[in-house]
Amino acid sequence: MLRDAAKLQLDLTQAALAEDLTTKDATSYNVQFVGARPTFIDVGSFEQLVAAEPWHGYRQFCQLFLYPLMFQGYKNLPFQPWLRGAIDGITPLDARAAMSRWDLLSPRKKGTMLHVGLHARAERRYADSDRDVKADLKKAGFKKEVTVAQVRGLRKIVEKLRWKQSESEWSGYSERGHYSDDDLARKSEFVAAVTGQRRRRLVLDLGANDGYFSRQAIEAGAEYVVAIDADPLVVDTLYRTLRDEGNERILPLTMNLADPSPGSGWRGTERRPFVGRFEPDLLLALAVVHHVAISANVPLGAFVGLLADLGGDVVVEFPTPDDPMVQRLLRNKREGVHDEYTVETFEGELATRFAIESREVLPSQTRILYHLTPPAR
Repeated sequence: MLRDAAKLQLDLTQAALAEDLTTKDATSYNVQFVGARPTFIDVGSFEQLVAAEPWHGYRQFCQLFLYPLMFQGYKNLPFQPWLRGAIDGITPLDARAAMSRWDLLSPRKKGTMLHVGLHARAERRYADSDRDVKADLKKAGFKKEVTVAQVRGLRKIVEKLRWKQSESEWSGYSERGHYSDDDLARKSEFVAAVTGQRRRRLVLDLGANDGYFSRQAIEAGAEYVVAIDADPLVVDTLYRTLRDEGNERILPLTMNLADPSPGSGWRGTERRPFVGRFEPDLLLALAVVHHVAISANVPLGAFVGLLADLGGDVVVEFPTPDDPMVQRLLRNKREGVHDEYTVETFEGELATRFAIESREVLPSQTRILYHLTPPAR
């Protein structure tokens, strides 16, 4: 997704330069997604091109597009924590610190010497300098053609950047692989029935994995689904599939429910925290509670509190302690740590925050589905 957003930013900048315009900004926040379609939203970043001035968006592009993509493509280093931790992205000096001498010299790692090594060196040299760089460029006869070549070169680098997709914990995992045909059929029917009860403008699919139930929700009448999963590789695979379909109704996002995105920027309000971004009509929390409660050690009551804070109806699935996946997750946990992971505890917590409209035990007898509504309804 970041790569496609970067290409859109560069293509628009190239088109602007052809009309003697430029983009003064090049932040990844300027590109949002409608489903799997990248969409540029900051019309105000276009301005008249000034002769003898460089592309002012270059540094931002490097920090919020190029360096994150290089980290993932050249170093197999996840960029999400870097971008989450700094609203301005990865600085040239930090990017240089993460790159070895071989990274800079390798012919396979295009652009690292110019856009990381030399960029960092220039930043060190001019950081505390009173030198008028604009005047120097003007005196040297800096022309638009230099910027055009720069943007074209960046486009070639981004186009060739690829993530060597290593096997992640759940990348080869489909939640449907743990269900009998009967279980899957009943689960699909339950989701479709609840989704179709009323207009569902926005559905959040928490722990969406390959997006199977996101699609089920769309087929049952939901207008738009945000499909969230903690595994970047799973989300990347889903995005590629949706992009190839031209799907604009399912938006895949990477996020860890046990450690959701916080508010960031000025006073923590410039970018909203995860819980503050949505007003969903329906939450799907299928095959996710055991991962949050057992793997991340989040109490069941706290998980139920998250569902309540997000708002809307809820379809939640609870795998019982006898479920094979729960047994797998408990295998290496200390004895007694998760004794409260029981059906009784979970239903007790649900009763404090929701009305249980319906409850269904799947044919396997190890998973239970609930349709919950907020008490005020």
